[in-house]
Amino acid sequence: MTAGSVTADGDHRAQYIETTVPPTLVRDSEVALEVFPPGLVRLSTSMRADPDPGGSHVSGYVVIGSALYLARYKAGLTTEVQHADLTRIGGGWQSFVAVEQSVSSEDSPWRTTTYGLRSDGVLFRWTVDQNHVWRSKTGYPGFAAVKAMALISKTRTYDTFLATTRGGALYTIHIPVTSPMKPVVKLVRRSTWQGFESLIATGCGSYGTLLLGIDKATRTGYLYAVGHANGLSTVIQSRGKAPATFADPVDFRWFLPIDRLFGE
Repeated sequence: MTAGSVTADGDHRAQYIETTVPPTLVRDSEVALEVFPPGLVRLSTSMRADPDPGGSHVSGYVVIGSALYLARYKAGLTTEVQHADLTRIGGGWQSFVAVEQSVSSEDSPWRTTTYGLRSDGVLFRWTVDQNHVWRSKTGYPGFAAVKAMALISKTRTYDTFLATTRGGALYTIHIPVTSPMKPVVKLVRRSTWQGFESLIATGCGSYGTLLLGIDKATRTGYLYAVGHANGLSTVIQSRGKAPATFADPVDFRWFLPIDRLFGE
């Protein structure tokens, strides 16, 4: 698993965690320095890294102040940022508490869907075309109790998030790509998950998920192996505390062009 973060100085960071028991920190590195103005990034989607011989091309969305931006740059073999571009998508994001993108894998029809959770509990969805034009906005209320969420499935027909609530419950939010938007919510665990302010998830095998829960108060992270999500029957195994410090203000997931998530 590669846990990403935006530091207080605006740098991009990556922590590579091996899922041994207990987990092992393989590497903690700065991917690129001064990607953003210090202290201004409030939210981030997962970030895509497309490797090439001279480094990686990085892209993803961030919220700075009340606006959403598409961030793109090349990270060279050092930490220097090359060909940086920060494109404003739109305003009105000051009340959003989470944002994420679901980018289709290489073997699927091209599809990018972006989600935003507003503080009043409305979960919004947009489709994004290949020119980064946002279309087909739709929303669904009822998610005001959500504290953290992470994408665990993306397919041709649906996306699924794993979400914690302030009361400590753990749920899946299954969202078909059809319109109007009609999420299906299933309880996975009734309690004990309220300590995590951030969730980072990546695929594990063909049907599972590796889940990192980050406690901002203690700057600690705990790793879990989650079986294919099936409500209260979902198998969850604790892998232990990650030997790393999670002190940065914004967390996200790094992913590669081939990125299969099928956790539900």
